Amino acid sequence: MLDIPLSALEVAMVQTDTRALDTLRDTAAFAQGMERLGYHRVWYAEHHHSPAIGAFPPVVLIAHAAASTSAVRLGSGGVLAPNHAPIMLAEQFGTLAALHEDRIDLGIGRGPGTFDEGIARALRRGAGPVTDAEYRDDVAATLSFLVDEVALGPLPEPWLLASSPAGAALAAELGLPVAVAHHIRPDNTRAVLERYRAEFTPSRWCERPRVLLCVETVCADTEEEAAWRVGPMDVVKAGLLKGVSDLPFPTPAAAAAHPFTPEERQALAAFRAQQAVGTPETVVRRLAALAEETGADELMLTTPVHDLGDRLRSYELVRKYVEATAAP
Repeated sequence: MLDIPLSALEVAMVQTDTRALDTLRDTAAFAQGMERLGYHRVWYAEHHHSPAIGAFPPVVLIAHAAASTSAVRLGSGGVLAPNHAPIMLAEQFGTLAALHEDRIDLGIGRGPGTFDEGIARALRRGAGPVTDAEYRDDVAATLSFLVDEVALGPLPEPWLLASSPAGAALAAELGLPVAVAHHIRPDNTRAVLERYRAEFTPSRWCERPRVLLCVETVCADTEEEAAWRVGPMDVVKAGLLKGVSDLPFPTPAAAAAHPFTPEERQALAAFRAQQAVGTPETVVRRLAALAEETGADELMLTTPVHDLGDRLRSYELVRKYVEATAAP
C-alpha cells in the first residue's frame, strides 16, 4: 500500500503549563525512537518567539540527536536562510556532515520563523524582509561555500523547502531536491510540483526531480482519540485564521472545550481532509493516496502532539500498519 521511505519532522511543541526545557530534553529521545521504528530521517524546524513552539536552533538539535543515534538521517526542515550568513550555515552543516558521515541533511527555507516583525528584524540585524533575489543568492552562496570553502569530507545532503511555486522554481533552477510543505499550504501542492518538475535542471546535487512531501499526521487507536490529540493544533490554527499568532499550545482537554466558530470548524475540517488523521487504516490509506496523487519519492510526517509517548505511539502505529499491509 505504501512503499516509499517515511520520515519525521519534529516541531517541538511546548504545551501550556509545561517547561520548554522538558520539550528540549525529549528531542533526542524522539530521534532514538524514530531510529528504532525504522524511519528514514528526522528533521528539526527553526522557530522564534512562539509560546507554542520551542526556539531551539536546528543545528544544535541535530548535533545532540546525532550523538545518541547511529543510523537515522538528521537535518533541518528547515534552517531559514534569511536569518544566517551563508558561510556560517556551510561551516555548521559541513562540520556536522564530517562528524556524522552520510547522515546529515541541510534543508533550507525562506521564512523568518516568526510572526513578530521585531524579532524578524533582530534576526536579520535590522534588515527588512528578504527579496527573491537575496534569497536565491543566499542559497546559492551556501551551496558554493559548502563545496569551495568548507568541504571536510562527505557533504550534507541539501534540500530546498517550498510552499509556493516561486520556491519550487528556485529548487528547480538550482537542481535541488524539494521538500513540499503540504502540512502548511496544501492548496499550493499541485502548483508547486508542476512547476518544479517542469523546470528542473540536473545538478551535482540531484540528477532528476526528487520530491519529499510533508503531511500533518496524527494516528491513534480510534478516530476519537486521534481527534482528541489533534485538538490543540486546531486551536492554534483557528487563531492563525484570525491573525492571532501568539496563542499557547493548549492541553487536549482545554482544546476539547474551545469554542470554535462554525467558520473555523469548516476551515479546520477542510484542512484536515488534506492531511492524515485517524486510525492506522485511515492514516495509511490517506498517506498512500497522497503519495500516488503527488508522485512523491518520500513522505515526511509531522505530528504536532506535545506528549512524547503519544507522539511516538502515532509514528509506531503508522509504521506497524505499513509493515502489516506490505506486499509479500
